[in-house]
Formats: sequence, C-alpha cells, structure tokens
Amino acid sequence: MGKFSEYIVPLRGLKDGVSVFEYKLTNDFFAKIDDADIQKGNLTAVLEVKKTGETFELNFDINGITIVACDRCLDDMEQPIATKEKLYVKFGKEFSEEGTNVIVVPFDEGEINVAWFIFEFIALNVPIKHVHLFGKCNKEMTTKLKSVAAYDKEDADTDEATPDFDSEESETDPRWDKLKELI
Repeated sequence: MGKFSEYIVPLRGLKDGVSVFEYKLTNDFFAKIDDADIQKGNLTAVLEVKKTGETFELNFDINGITIVACDRCLDDMEQPIATKEKLYVKFGKEFSEEGTNVIVVPFDEGEINVAWFIFEFIALNVPIKHVHLFGKCNKEMTTKLKSVAAYDKEDADTDEATPDFDSEESETDPRWDKLKELI
C-alpha cells in the first residue's frame, strides 16, 4: 500500500490521550482504490485516535459526497455520505482481524494504514440501489429503457412511463380475457 502512505497512523509513536488526523478524500483517492462502483468523490475523514496503554480506539467521522452511477439511467449522481465508525486496535504478533471491529497490528510494525478501512466505511454507506430523485434521470435513457423493458412501477421515473392499464386499447394477455368471461 505504498500509494496510501499518507494514511499510515504511527500507533507506537502516539502519546496517551487523543490524537486527531484529517484526510481529504478526492477523486485521486478513489482512483487509487480502483473500485468499480465508487470512482469519484469529495469527502473529509476525521480520525480521532484515543490511546490507552497498548490499546487504541479509532473513531472515524466521514462526511461528503461520492459520485456513483444511477442504476436506472447510468448517469453520474451524487450520493451523500455521513457516517461515524469505530475500530479498536491492539498489538500482537501478526496482523489479524478479531471480530468486526477489532484489529491486531504487529508490534514490530507499530503502525496501521487506515485507507482501506476508510474506503470500506464509505462503500458500506452507499445504498445498494442508487437512483436519481424522481424526475431527475436522463430523459433520453429512460425513454429507451421504457421501450425495451417490462414496466416496473417502483422504477418508474416519470408519469409518462406509466402504462394505461385501464385503456381498452391496451393489449391484455388472452388468458386474462378467458378468466374475465367466467365472471
């Protein structure tokens, strides 16, 4: 992780108490991570490291905006991120993760690179489904999508996309016509 050297926290060199580190996460950070979903962003990560003896409490406060592709129209969209996360770090013989938020760092190294943890916290706060607000999708793309896709009421972006099911002109499945005759 040489390209993330600015995210190294020298744990062994810290004094007891609280130390604060601040990181500006720009498009360069996301380009270095090389993730398919999040490729751009502008965030600030504030890391407070509370040292008590040989244990460390890392409190991350991450705020800003990531740029992700809209699942519906594929245009870039802003996804706000605001999260507070916590990690506990202790020294041991080799690097390992104990549970979901406890990290063991080799005493010989005495430092931890927090770049990947910051990225994971951001990625976990991006919703699985990311779509523009109602009416904000690329109209040309939604028109093309509407012409080739089955109607999904949940994904409809405009009122124009809503088929008229009550119209006598709309085609119906002949099986439904047979069932209507039974009534």
